[in-house]
Amino acid sequence: MLKKTRIVLAVLFLVGITLLFTGIGQNCWGWMAKLQFLPSLLALNFAVIVGVLLLTLLFGRIYCSIICPMGIFQDVVIWIRRKGEKLFKKKKTHKFKYVSEHRWVRYAVLVLSIVSIIASGQMLIALIAPYSAYGRMVQSIVATASGSVTLPLLLTGLLTLIIICVCAWMWGREYCNTICPIGTLLSLVSRFSLMRPVIDESKCINCGKCGRQCKAGCIDTKNHKIDYSRCVDCFDCIETCQDKAISFRYAARKAAPAPANDSVDDGRRAFLVTGAVLAASAAVHAQDHMHGGFAEVIDKKSPNRSERLVPPGAGSVKNFYDHCTGCQLCVSACKNKVLRPSSDLEHFMQPVMEYDKGYCRPECNACSQVCPAGAIKPVSVEQKLAVRIGVAHVNLDLCLPATGKDSCGNCAYHCPSGAIRMVRQPGSRMQIPTVSEDRCIGCGACENLCPSRPISAITVNGLSIHHNA
Repeated sequence: MLKKTRIVLAVLFLVGITLLFTGIGQNCWGWMAKLQFLPSLLALNFAVIVGVLLLTLLFGRIYCSIICPMGIFQDVVIWIRRKGEKLFKKKKTHKFKYVSEHRWVRYAVLVLSIVSIIASGQMLIALIAPYSAYGRMVQSIVATASGSVTLPLLLTGLLTLIIICVCAWMWGREYCNTICPIGTLLSLVSRFSLMRPVIDESKCINCGKCGRQCKAGCIDTKNHKIDYSRCVDCFDCIETCQDKAISFRYAARKAAPAPANDSVDDGRRAFLVTGAVLAASAAVHAQDHMHGGFAEVIDKKSPNRSERLVPPGAGSVKNFYDHCTGCQLCVSACKNKVLRPSSDLEHFMQPVMEYDKGYCRPECNACSQVCPAGAIKPVSVEQKLAVRIGVAHVNLDLCLPATGKDSCGNCAYHCPSGAIRMVRQPGSRMQIPTVSEDRCIGCGACENLCPSRPISAITVNGLSIHHNA
């Protein structure tokens, strides 16, 4: 019963978070992202932080087997391997075995991760943190299918997928118990969990089946001990043991002798779990952006900006990159193709804003509604219209009046804040665009819709600290 309950909840979380990264059902599944430990830690979401720590103290690392998408994904890989062995009736099946804790590696990675967060060097976290790594894997596949993938995202996403699959296939939950900083952090608490799998030596016949099934490699069958810092509460051992020698119970309670003909596991009755049944149906509508005519259209290129652009709700460039874990959730939520993963080493795989494929539409606040790490705080559509994230600048050398032609006026016509006006050029009948910096919100409509190619005649530079217009 324990294992079945865990599987049902784990499948719900895996499906929900995967759909969330594909941009489907964000209103239905968004709360799952808010429960992820590292984003909550960066966002100082104390309710989730304390909740996960208390859950770990009570039941062990349930978080790693039910809530964390990367942990559940590894279980799926292990399940596929086991089913494949049964299907092809392999005589020599791959078994897990007890291995000692790689303590120095675990704590070294944890310390480096903490230092990385304090020093605002989020690249390490973006690469190894489980939630971010899983989001990168999903987003690389989705972006490839839609034709909008970038080479850095494709390479890092597929490389992460290959490494995780190989590790899970060969060594089970080795990533969770050696590399994952969240797994190591929770292990400090799970050592003292109140409810845990316990081996009853009086019932154990030393068959070793539990150790061979343990995907965490944490059961020392020779000494009848379990390393609770690495146990992820998958309950495979309880399901495997036919002699009921392993039960999930209060650690301080001694196992009572069971009647000879009683096959009920009393430890299971002590396991308190709140189940949630979620039902949702979603459909995705995708349509390619088509250009009319048969003339070759030169693609736009992003200009060199004096300061990076970050979304409304970030508050400042520093706050955005200090809190962002590079999970790609805001990238998947951005329907206007403004946010994409960065390829520079300083902010590798963290989102960057560009306006060559779209602009930040005033009526859209999707990225601020899904960010679980506090990098983009929630803003309403009305609030967004008053936030200045950048300022537009005109390059008259690229503008149409410089060529002796009438200005198209696209920038002024499409500016949602009325910050751009067309004024007559001195000594000429031609009109040129001028920008009122106090009214410009930096949405990028002018840059995106400017017909000048490959670089727009009007471009937006970010503001290091956002202001109200």
